[in-house]
Amino acid sequence: MREEEKKRSSQDSSFKRFMKKRWAFPAIYIASAAIILTGVLWYQTSDNATDTDSYDYEATDITGKKYDEPALEVNRAMENFVMPVKDPDSAVIQKQFYDYDGKAEEQEAALVFYNNTYHPNTGIDIATKDGETFDVLAALSGKVTKVEEDSLLGNVIEVEHDKGIVTQYQSVTEMNVEVGDQVEQGEVLAKAGESLFNEEAGVHVHFEIRKDGTPVNPLDFFNKPLSSLQELDTADKADAEENSGATEENDEAAPSEDKSSEESGNTEDEGSAEESADENAGNTEEDESADTEEDPAGTSEDEGQTDDQVEEDTATESTDA
Repeated sequence: MREEEKKRSSQDSSFKRFMKKRWAFPAIYIASAAIILTGVLWYQTSDNATDTDSYDYEATDITGKKYDEPALEVNRAMENFVMPVKDPDSAVIQKQFYDYDGKAEEQEAALVFYNNTYHPNTGIDIATKDGETFDVLAALSGKVTKVEEDSLLGNVIEVEHDKGIVTQYQSVTEMNVEVGDQVEQGEVLAKAGESLFNEEAGVHVHFEIRKDGTPVNPLDFFNKPLSSLQELDTADKADAEENSGATEENDEAAPSEDKSSEESGNTEDEGSAEESADENAGNTEEDESADTEEDPAGTSEDEGQTDDQVEEDTATESTDA
């Protein structure tokens, strides 16, 4: 028993001596904090490892994952519209865009004569000074939405640049693109050719810029960014074109109406004149009949008076005798 008590007393004295040292409590505190921090980190690491299996990596907010609308590249919005030719200085505009608000001379020059009818030009016709064929380039980066062979228009390529904004290239041959291709600005799309719709232009490319289906003047947007066309309100322009067409139809119909009114007035005047002539003729006949009726009576009276005078003269002669 005494030995056990001695051992316990020696252990107690050792623990007391250890706790009396200055670095004992800081050491215990630091060791405890390290153990706790290690446990927390281990717990978090093991929890994240188990949760990663439940993540859906396919369900993201990236454009095109949940919606079918195409993304518009940032650099495309910064691009400027350019002429669809390699050397704009050598290009010649054969026929201008038909502007409904333009002067009469300019509108007349922008008409295309086909099948005995004049049609407003919905774009510009570009050719070279030497009249030879040339490469037709993309005026702006975009996606090809139409590649169509058309004998009348001379084949058509359409490129979409933004929702509702497209460029069209007509009268082209040797087309190098297909529907769905992504083209960059300046990329060769085809070669310039001819069309039956505008044979007078010869070898050329018919270039159009359309917003929401309404053609705009390409010359107004060359060297301007796509954003300038995005801000354009084409609804007013479409209404102006419709009103202009209605005005032209009314102007054409107005002379016919005036002519009809004049003819109607002339007909009424002629009818009135005929009625007046008939009335005059009736009055003349009445006057003649009246005179004829009166004259016989007067003649009879004169004849009666003459007979009486003859009888009186005869009676007088008998008395004298």
